[in-house]
Amino acid sequence: MTDSDLSSGVRLDKWLWAARFFKTRSLASEAINGGKIQLNGHRAKRAKPVHIGDEVRIRKGPFEQFVVVRGLAEKRGPAKVAQALYEETAESLHNREMTAIQLKSIQETSFRTKGRPTKRERRDIERFKRGRR
Repeated sequence: MTDSDLSSGVRLDKWLWAARFFKTRSLASEAINGGKIQLNGHRAKRAKPVHIGDEVRIRKGPFEQFVVVRGLAEKRGPAKVAQALYEETAESLHNREMTAIQLKSIQETSFRTKGRPTKRERRDIERFKRGRR
């Protein structure tokens, strides 16, 4: 595809897929329809054309990325080529790192058991239940 063919822009869902933010175009489309993607500060539709210099905000789970479009592609290529299609802002990178650190520091609050109670533990449970009645 020549540069003149891409001068009118590339569909947002195709660009997100080609830049490897999503594994499939349908996942990219779902994220766009769900409001997880913003183009230049506005909610976008799948077919909205992306141009060089546009700012894209991508929310995936607890993480949020702000990227600037540096290249256009309609086809998915190698990861090295995909990384050249965008540039993440320094503030976005810093915020993602801080979020990752916070998520790692949160202790798991769920109660973990060792499995089935032993015979002794079962007897203690029965004794406890009888004593409460």
